[in-house]
Amino acid sequence: MSKHTNTILHFWHTIVIMAAVGLLLGVVLSLLRPLEYSSTTRLLIIQQLGAVDAYTASRSAERVAEDITNVIYTSTFFQKVITTSNAIDQTYFPSDNLKQRKKWEKTVTTSVTRGTGLLEIRVYHTDVAQAELIARSLASVIVTEGWHYTSGGAIDIQLVDEPLNSRWPVRPNIPMNAFAGAVLGGLAGVGFVLLKAEKIRRRHQLMHE
Repeated sequence: MSKHTNTILHFWHTIVIMAAVGLLLGVVLSLLRPLEYSSTTRLLIIQQLGAVDAYTASRSAERVAEDITNVIYTSTFFQKVITTSNAIDQTYFPSDNLKQRKKWEKTVTTSVTRGTGLLEIRVYHTDVAQAELIARSLASVIVTEGWHYTSGGAIDIQLVDEPLNSRWPVRPNIPMNAFAGAVLGGLAGVGFVLLKAEKIRRRHQLMHE
């Protein structure tokens, strides 16, 4: 067994304490942010290209889906979405254009399944009902007006998954942050005991010289 391993085993209680402190800090820092729920919906985008092979058609649909994801984060698209339903709380978003855009970018995340036109949209909000409203409005605008934001042949956009709401807050991810805090605290503890042991060793060495 190496010298460092012996040191770590000897001071294991110090490492555990620092890991526990890191875990607690991870939880506390997470709770400083508002807890947000999510609502997730999925749409299928099909581009009508006529007689083409399946690979070309899927790649084309993927490109169209990616084009739409980029448009979602624009100011004009944002205005379309939040004015679709009177029930959407517009005061949730700052009036300043720059802050408003940043808030919108944090509220909505998108992903496209590679090789397909399957577009997933996830909306985060402190109120799960508001998250669902925004997700529905987003899907509605894309289905009815998505063709305005693409180039090429005609497209067909279908809602394939109704908004699915999280039962519990998903942001911040408290369990993950707590785990990360515990790991970082444990590593800090290992570094601390090794440095402490090295200082003691050098002190003893100087005393016997």
